[in-house]
Amino acid sequence: MTNSPSQRRVPSTALIAANNLSPFGNKLVRSGYVNVDQMQQALVESRKSGRPLTQVLEALTGQQLPPDLVRQYKKQQLFELKILYGVDSLDPEISEIANDQVTELIDTLIPIDICRRYSLVPLSKSNNQPPSVLIAMVDPDNLAAQDDLNRVLRPQGFTMQRMVITQEDFQQIISKYLDEQVKRQPAPNKINPESLEIDIAQIETTLEDAEDDEPSQEDLSKAINEADSAPIIKTVNQILAKALTEGVSDIHIEPQEEDMRVRMRKDGVLQEYYRLPKKIIPALTSRFKIISNLDIAERRQAQDGRIRRVFQGRTVDFRVNSLPSRYGEKIVLRILDNASTQLGLDKLITDPETLKLVREMASRPFGLILVTGPTGSGKSTTLYSILAERNEPGVNISTAEDPIEYALPGITQCQVIREKDLTFANILRAFLRQDPDIILVGETRDKETAKTAIEAALTGHLVLTTLHTNDASGAIARLDEMGVEPFMVSGALLGVVAQRLMRRVCSECRLAYQPEPEELARYGLSASKEAHITFYKANTIPLEARAELKDKGELCPKCGGVGYKGRCGVYEVLRVTEPLQMLINQGAPTERIKETAVEEGMVTLLAYSLNLVRRGDTTLEEVERVTYTDTGLEAELKAKRKVGLTCKTCGAGLQQEWLECPYCMTPRFTE
Repeated sequence: MTNSPSQRRVPSTALIAANNLSPFGNKLVRSGYVNVDQMQQALVESRKSGRPLTQVLEALTGQQLPPDLVRQYKKQQLFELKILYGVDSLDPEISEIANDQVTELIDTLIPIDICRRYSLVPLSKSNNQPPSVLIAMVDPDNLAAQDDLNRVLRPQGFTMQRMVITQEDFQQIISKYLDEQVKRQPAPNKINPESLEIDIAQIETTLEDAEDDEPSQEDLSKAINEADSAPIIKTVNQILAKALTEGVSDIHIEPQEEDMRVRMRKDGVLQEYYRLPKKIIPALTSRFKIISNLDIAERRQAQDGRIRRVFQGRTVDFRVNSLPSRYGEKIVLRILDNASTQLGLDKLITDPETLKLVREMASRPFGLILVTGPTGSGKSTTLYSILAERNEPGVNISTAEDPIEYALPGITQCQVIREKDLTFANILRAFLRQDPDIILVGETRDKETAKTAIEAALTGHLVLTTLHTNDASGAIARLDEMGVEPFMVSGALLGVVAQRLMRRVCSECRLAYQPEPEELARYGLSASKEAHITFYKANTIPLEARAELKDKGELCPKCGGVGYKGRCGVYEVLRVTEPLQMLINQGAPTERIKETAVEEGMVTLLAYSLNLVRRGDTTLEEVERVTYTDTGLEAELKAKRKVGLTCKTCGAGLQQEWLECPYCMTPRFTE
């Protein structure tokens, strides 16, 4: 009896291709987890990227591998490694590992830096003749690793026995060891301030260009106290540790004609910390470039790199840029320290009305929110504070960043890689095929990214991004310069948040005073209205006098004589209303848009910062440095202006019955 056509099985190309797969691959195909094409694609991707096949498969399918399949893959992987290297393989799930022996061997025999450098771990030692140490290695054929191990083991009378282990198992064992280290040292290493003083004489007498590879996450707390470190290595570690101890935001290594200057930006202001001899410029620059994975032979082009270090129990990233200058390469390191930043809009925005306005815009289901300000003004912190408040299991959040500055659980974060054409615009287009609710674009710099972001905002997504403009109203002109049509901007834009960071006056040593009426009038303030307000000045001690006061115990313990400690945010929120939409569609100038926004209740950067002065959080000097502009004051005064009279001194609008200006107390006014 012959089978019907529906019952007959005809060999297909898929079945033929499946026969060429490994047993694990065939099992995956038969289980229905993937098809043959997906399996072939995952194999190619795994070979190209070096990522484990299981990770590639899970990313490709969006599903976790069942435990039995993971176990099957691991068995196959260990069998293949055993055949490849001709040594026994180690499976920690079958062979029990004595963690106390591993800890003892790493602490006394094979240092942790060698283990991490070559991905190996000592398991046990044998007292047979000759005595030997059993070592599990991800790459047992690594000749450099074997040479280093022999240099360590032979002087102590040991030989080496090798086993092969998977990268994942090695990471688990080492992570367990590091966790035990943390438990054994519950308190973070204390940094001795004296150890951060650079010994210039030692550097001048012994210059070593240390080009050795080092662990990617060296602990600075230990490294700065290592007596056998080369002077240049120790100097670099001291500079990094000093920056983290002082809580600065970036480091500037600047070659000068006669020496090298090291400045750091603390609370938004650059301060000089070290002057180093000219002869160390090449060595110090090379050291920074080595640990940043930059090309030390390239001195005519700007380069970007990254350093990751462990400091007092936390991991800190440094974003590094080198730039050729007249006297050598200038190195600037920006510190990305997630542990020092607390996310949350209520921790950033002190004004209740402004906070309510931002939260209202962030709660909308779709539209575009722009955050503007210069580099280092806290834009990323504001954006991630919004994401943290919206981050729920039912909300799909995706971000495109360069670099990724915060690790926020529960969201999809993508790093821009321009060399592989993974740009903001390309990532954004990919996001739109993955049904996101909220999209964050780290920075909008070009027309393509801007138009794609606005199209996403118009089609049911909430899009957050940043621009570099001076104030909120300037963002609309910036989009126009990029070539985005006004009708698209008015239809998509929910609002713009402009922000700055202003130093907070030290609450322990601040000095109370009453400004002169002329000083108040300069900011559009009235001496009579502000008479009941206590104003403060910073008690800033000259740098040369601080050491003497510190020895006497008379220096402020909180700010160290700087007069300021910490920073507070200054915000300007422009919410797009119908009148503003009309102005945007008409292509109105920035000044007109700003005046209308103020008339509708927008608190400008200047007004917000003056409110902080009234509260005693900062000083008029900081307002002058950070937010004071004539155009900002003019927009506020125009919004207050009535039809009729105008103060000749400060430009405020007046009413007929006023005999003097209520803002600057000038008795005469003119039409």
